[in-house]
Amino acid sequence: MTGSRIAKFYQLSVQKRLDLLHKRGTLNDADYAMLQPGTGLLDAETADRLTENVIGVFSLPMGLGLNFQINGRDYLIPMVVEEPSIVAAVSSTALLVRQNGGFTSTADEPLLIGQVQVVDVADPALARLALLAQTEQILRLANSGHAKMVARGGGARGVEVYLRGATAQNGELLVVHLLVDTRDAMGANLVNSMCESIAPLVERISTGRVFLRILSNLTDRALVRARAVIPQAALATGEYSGDRVRDGIILAAEFAELDPYRATTHNKGIMNGIDAVAIATGNDWRAIEAAAHAYAARGEHYAPLSTWRANSAGDLVGELTMPLKVGTVGGQVESNPAVRIAHSILRIGSARELTEVMAAAGLAQNLAALKALSTTGIQHGHMRLHARAVAVAAGTSPARFDEVVEQLVVGGEIKVWKARQILADLEAPPLAASAPAAVVTAMPPTRAPQGAAGHVGYGKIILLGEHSVVYGRRAIAAPIGLTVRAEVGRGTPGQAPIITDWDADGSVQEPISVDVSHRVATLIAARLGLPQSGVRVDVFSELPRASGLGASAAFAVALIRATAECFSIRLSDEQVSSLAFECEKIVHGTPSGIDNTVATFGRPILFQKTDAPSGHEIRDIVTPNPIPIVIGLTGMHALTSHTVAAVRAAWQQRPARYDAIFDQIDSLVGEGADALRRGDTIELGELMNINQGLLNALQVSSPELEQMVAIARRAGALGAKLTGGGGGGAMIAVAGSAGAEPIRAALRGAGYTTYLTEIR
Repeated sequence: MTGSRIAKFYQLSVQKRLDLLHKRGTLNDADYAMLQPGTGLLDAETADRLTENVIGVFSLPMGLGLNFQINGRDYLIPMVVEEPSIVAAVSSTALLVRQNGGFTSTADEPLLIGQVQVVDVADPALARLALLAQTEQILRLANSGHAKMVARGGGARGVEVYLRGATAQNGELLVVHLLVDTRDAMGANLVNSMCESIAPLVERISTGRVFLRILSNLTDRALVRARAVIPQAALATGEYSGDRVRDGIILAAEFAELDPYRATTHNKGIMNGIDAVAIATGNDWRAIEAAAHAYAARGEHYAPLSTWRANSAGDLVGELTMPLKVGTVGGQVESNPAVRIAHSILRIGSARELTEVMAAAGLAQNLAALKALSTTGIQHGHMRLHARAVAVAAGTSPARFDEVVEQLVVGGEIKVWKARQILADLEAPPLAASAPAAVVTAMPPTRAPQGAAGHVGYGKIILLGEHSVVYGRRAIAAPIGLTVRAEVGRGTPGQAPIITDWDADGSVQEPISVDVSHRVATLIAARLGLPQSGVRVDVFSELPRASGLGASAAFAVALIRATAECFSIRLSDEQVSSLAFECEKIVHGTPSGIDNTVATFGRPILFQKTDAPSGHEIRDIVTPNPIPIVIGLTGMHALTSHTVAAVRAAWQQRPARYDAIFDQIDSLVGEGADALRRGDTIELGELMNINQGLLNALQVSSPELEQMVAIARRAGALGAKLTGGGGGGAMIAVAGSAGAEPIRAALRGAGYTTYLTEIR
C-alpha cells in the first residue's frame, strides 16, 4: 500500500508508525531496521568524509507529510524540520486539497545556467555577436567531456551573451550564459567544469579576458508551478463561513502583493515546506532559498511567489510559480542513509517529479498559514506543537509527557518554567483523604524547602455544589490549568507592601482591589510573624478576575508561598490553605473554604465544611480517564461575596425552602462523585444540568450564563452549568462524543471567551 492517507498517524508512537509503514511496504526491511528509535543514521566516521573538521553529527526530526495527491498520484513526503506545526499544517491542508481534486504541478526542463565573466573586451558589441555565431562550437566543446550526460538526454543546450554595463577599471562587462540540462543531478560540479572547459574558446572569440566561470543559483530556467482549487464550501469551519475564509485568504495574499515586508514572511511560509523536503532529500536548500528570493525580487519590488484569487464559480484558486532545481542522484543521495531512505519513501522517478512534489508542499504550507492567519490566528495551530518542544526542553519524561503538554496548552503559558512547574505538581505526593489543617501563627524562621508547587496558586471550577457548600453540604471542585504565580523580595522594613500584578500580555493589572490586596498581604505578614518587614510583590496572573475561577484564592496561596520562601519559613500545604482561607474572608466575607483548598492542593476533591478542627473534610476524587471541560466566560465581573450575601438573605427569610434546595444539590454531588469515579460523563452531564436548574432557582444565574449554557448544550455538551458564585462570571460544559472544539467554536462565535481544561 502506498496511499498517502493514514488516519490518526500522529496519535501513534514512533515505533508504531514505523511498524505501520513497514507493514504497508513503504519501508523495506533494511530501512525499517535503520529507522528504529535510538539508531543513528549517519555515523561520525561517514560524516567526517562528507565535510571538514567533524566533531559529531547533528540531528533534526524527520516527519512525513501525509494526504498528498499530486497530479493524480499519492505521495508520502519526508520532511526534515524542527519548527513545530509545519508537518501537521501541510498534512491537514493536503487533506483539504485532496478532497477537492488534489494538487496539479508541472516543472520545466531542469536547466542550470553557467556564467563566464569576460572583461577587457575591445569591442563588446562585436564580441557578443561573434560568440553567438559560434554557439555550436561552444556547445560541442562543453559537451565533449560529458558523453554519459549527453547520452541520458542532458548536456549543454544553449548559449546566451549579455552586456551588463561598465566596470570600474576593465571596460564593459560581457557575460556568457551556458544553459545546461543536468537531468536528475543537482549539476553544480558539471556546470562548473563545462564553464572551465569553454573559457579559453570564449577568450579567443571575444578577444577579452575571462575571469570568473561558475554556475548561477538563480535557476529561472527551471521553473515549477503548483496549483490547487478549493470550493468555498469546503473552507468553512465551525466559526467561519466558506466565503469568509476564502475572502480572508485572498485579502491576506493581497497584503503580500502590495507590501514587501509581508511578502517576505509570506514567502518564508512557502519555503518552510520546500526547505523541509529539500533537506530530507539531500538537496542544497541554501541554493533553493537564494533562487526563490531572487526570483521574488525580479520586478519593481519584492513580491510573493504565490497568488490566491477566486474564480468565476467562487472557488479559491492558489498558484505558485518559482525556480526550483533539485537532484535525485549523486553523492549526497548515496552517501547519507537518511537521505536514501527519504527517496525510498517518496518513490519519485525523476528530479522534475521531485520539484513538482516540493512545489505542492510549499503551496500547502502557504495555504495553511494564510488560512490560520485569516481565521483563528497563527498561534492557535502552533500552540500544542510548541508545547511539545517546551515539554522536551523542561526534561519531561515519556510517562508524563502528554500530561505536561495538555496542561501547557490549557493554561496558555507555554514556557519552560511553566512546564517544570507542571511536572513538579504532577510528581508531588498525593493528598491525604482527610488531612487536618493547622492554624498558622507566628513561626520561627527555618529554611524553607523548594516545594513541588512553587509560588503558585491554582484556579478552580466547581462541578457541582455551589452555594449549598456554604451551608455544610458537599461540593466537587477541580483545578484548572490557569494559575497565579508570585515572586516576593524584601523591601524597606515598616513600609507597606508594594504589589504589582502582571497580566499574561505584559500589561499591569490588579487581580483584586488595591485596598483588599494590601490587607491580604498585611494579614499574611502578620500571621507569618513579619509585621515590620516590607516586601515587593510581583504577581503573574493567568486567571480572569471576578469570574468564579478562584482568582482571589490563587492570589493568596501564591503570595503565601512566595513570602514564606523569601523569609525562609517552612509551611505545610495544610498551613498554606488555612492561611489562604483567612485571606478569603477579607475578599468574600463568608467563604466555604473550597477555593483556597483547590488553590493549594491542585487536585479534584469532594469538599464539605464540618465541625472538625480543620473546619472541613476533603477527599480526593480519581477518575479513570481525563474528562474534557470547556470553560466559557461571560465577560461580566461578578463578586462571589455579593451572590453569597443574596442567597444568605433569602435563606434567612425562608430557611426550610432553601435547605430543601441545598439538600437536593448535595444529593447531586454524591451521585456526581460516583459518576466521576466511574468515568461516566453522560451521568455527570445530566447531574450538572439539574444542578444548573437549582442554581437558577437560587437566582444566582444570569441571562448571559443561561445563553452560554444553551449554546453549549446545542453544540453537543453532555451537561453545562455556571461555576462559582454566579451572577455573571463563568460557565463550564462537559464535552460529548464530538469533543470540545464544537462547543468552543459555538461559544466563540457568539462572542464569548473560552478555555479548555480537564478533570484528571
